[in-house]
Amino acid sequence: MVFMKTDLEMDRDLSKQIADAIRNSIIDGGLIVDQRLPSEAELCDQFGVSRPTVREALKRLAAQNLIRTQRGATGGAFVNRMSFEEAYGQQITTSTLLLSMNEVDFETACEARYAMERACVALSAQRRTADQLATMRAEIHRQSQPGLTDEAFCASDVAFHRALVDGAGNPVLSYQLAGAVEATQPLMNMITFSARSREAIVALHGRIADAIEAGDGGAADVALADLSTYTLTLAEQVRAARAARLPQN
Repeated sequence: MVFMKTDLEMDRDLSKQIADAIRNSIIDGGLIVDQRLPSEAELCDQFGVSRPTVREALKRLAAQNLIRTQRGATGGAFVNRMSFEEAYGQQITTSTLLLSMNEVDFETACEARYAMERACVALSAQRRTADQLATMRAEIHRQSQPGLTDEAFCASDVAFHRALVDGAGNPVLSYQLAGAVEATQPLMNMITFSARSREAIVALHGRIADAIEAGDGGAADVALADLSTYTLTLAEQVRAARAARLPQN
């Protein structure tokens, strides 16, 4: 039987505390990939709680893809082997919630997102695949099409930057940037779409793709920095336009 921290605080959510204890045991190596967790009855005894509480804890872990359940005589709950790809969705959801619930200002989100993305461009210039470059080119072409909706332009914008990040060939960076790109890019587009020039964005994306194709990480970094500056300028223009429309006291 695997022993985990069992001193629960009765005035806090018991199922969450149990889920946290099991998660910590997985992280610490006390439970390894494909290892079977103690049975529900054993967990009830270990934590001194009811079976519904244990089941709720296991549901929490399954929702995080940390465990999987199997039926049958040899079944039970087992530690999952997680992949970066499987964790992308959770990272994006968490980042989106953090931005919305904590009311992070535009400049802070923009600074963080582009600072992290610029860490990828030099690697992308050296490691990108032909398919990733083709995706960037395809999205630039899509963004140039007349009649493209704002929603479709935003989706294409995200796809372009994801290809740029994935071109670095580093799954840890891709995982970390998944939230930064897919959570902040829609936020930025939502705020700036009324002031932006699609032609200007397409031109900047083209400069980035050209530099990546040429293997010039420095030029790609400069182009991405120019895109960051342009994005911040758009936000300032939108803010000024809104202020001008407010009634004067």
